[in-house]
Amino acid sequence: MLLLHRAVVLRLQQACRLKSIPSRIYIQACSTNDSFRPQYPSLTFCGDNSSTRGWKVMGTLLGLGAVLAYQDHRCRAAQESTRIYTKEEVSSHTSPETGIWVTLGSEVFDVTEFVDLHPGGPSKLMLAAGGPLEPFWALYAVHNQSHVRELLAQYKIGELNPEDKVAPTVETSDPYADDPVRHPALKVNSQRPFNAEPPPELLTENYITPNPIFFTRNHLPVPNLDPDTYRLHIVGAPGGQSLSLSLDDLHNFPKYEITVTLQCAGNRRSEMTQVKEVKGLEWRTGAISTARWAGARLCDVLAQAGHQPCETEAHVCFEGLDSDPTGTAYGASIPLARAMDPEAEVLLAYEMNGQPLPRDHGFPVRVVVPGVVGARHVKWLGRVSVQPEESYSHWQRRDYKGFSPSVDWDTVDFDSAPSIQELPVQSAITEPRDGETVESGEVTIKGYAWSGGGRAVIRVDVSLDGGLTWQVAKLDGEEQRPRKAWAWRLWQLQAPVPAGQRELNIVCKAVDDGYNVQPDTVAPIWNLRGVLSNAWHRVHVFVAP
Repeated sequence: MLLLHRAVVLRLQQACRLKSIPSRIYIQACSTNDSFRPQYPSLTFCGDNSSTRGWKVMGTLLGLGAVLAYQDHRCRAAQESTRIYTKEEVSSHTSPETGIWVTLGSEVFDVTEFVDLHPGGPSKLMLAAGGPLEPFWALYAVHNQSHVRELLAQYKIGELNPEDKVAPTVETSDPYADDPVRHPALKVNSQRPFNAEPPPELLTENYITPNPIFFTRNHLPVPNLDPDTYRLHIVGAPGGQSLSLSLDDLHNFPKYEITVTLQCAGNRRSEMTQVKEVKGLEWRTGAISTARWAGARLCDVLAQAGHQPCETEAHVCFEGLDSDPTGTAYGASIPLARAMDPEAEVLLAYEMNGQPLPRDHGFPVRVVVPGVVGARHVKWLGRVSVQPEESYSHWQRRDYKGFSPSVDWDTVDFDSAPSIQELPVQSAITEPRDGETVESGEVTIKGYAWSGGGRAVIRVDVSLDGGLTWQVAKLDGEEQRPRKAWAWRLWQLQAPVPAGQRELNIVCKAVDDGYNVQPDTVAPIWNLRGVLSNAWHRVHVFVAP
């Protein structure tokens, strides 16, 4: 109000001095850029001494004063935003006490007030404190969007000294530049990091998924490792011996081959998004695939390093050789009891479908944990250790956990929920596609079914009328061993189309040998991360006349 009062008084004094000047006043607002200088309509008053006319003038000038005060504020802000800082000055602002500054290109931003609001958590943003954002925006490309840049612009405080070398652009610092070439049939959910799934019509064409279209789930850039210099480090038990194993060393262990289905925890997340927004990639039905894996058993390798099963709780922690700009690697863990159990058949795999692992799938060595969520199958494996607690990796402690539908990002407590290991029973329809037109007479329906923990799928029920009536599908694929049903069952049903029907609401649900069955709707199992999405799968199709 003081600024407004001063502005009004000043303009009134000027008005009094302008009696001999034409009665139209023109106003120009302060701006550091002529293109942003607003143009206001002219204001007129005459020398009428009446009370009414005076109050009109005063009202006009009050409004004028408010505009001028606002423009004065904008002017000062614009002038402040042009301050010049050196990189050394920016690098000294890395804490709440000093202020948290970052740069993007030649611009400097004070993001102190935004750190706690960062959607990825304060710790992620603090990685860039005092330095450039480019390496992190290149890693997590979702940031490089116009609305994010607009949000960041609110925190701009100045420019980098032009004598300092400008930070590298997102393009020149791209850590994904050396990623492998991918099959064009894959449906891409994100390019950086690369995440993609095969189209449904290809997914169940073969019981074994061909390597080029096996779904790809990457969290970080794909490392390009030299098989000749590769070493896998196994931390030895107390009194035991740590190992540094080459590929040849791993080949000297007995070789085992098993068929295992891998499924991402977020498979079918897109259906949860239709209920309520979730955080995560929009996987449809293709974040699941099956391969024939070969390698050394983890239990054999751990035993050579002196490890044994123990009665107290312990975990085998895996670290990958993929990492972010800070050197933080992808990590995960499984219980030691599973790792040391020969019946669990956990592999240090070096072959996939009779070939060396493709780069996207962990070359030269990855973990394969049958019956367990894909997040624990660590790729590009570099280190294995046995610890009293599960891995401290973000992806073990702060991701891949399920919560009640009532939990949101303001109330979530990741420490209150266990990490996902075995997945629930699952099935999906791959043919026909949703919205497709099928011929009248007979319809062929195909899909897949799988359950975690080695539980066998014993039945798949299919409905053509939204679940009012059901038929049992035929199960195809390898016979499943008791408690070792590591791979999916493909299924199909040929059913007559009811006469006169112009639309079909096709539904499927699977039952495993523990008589676990899929829930009928998504809403009761919705969760903020969109994981464990296994409700009845539904497709709506039209019938040709």
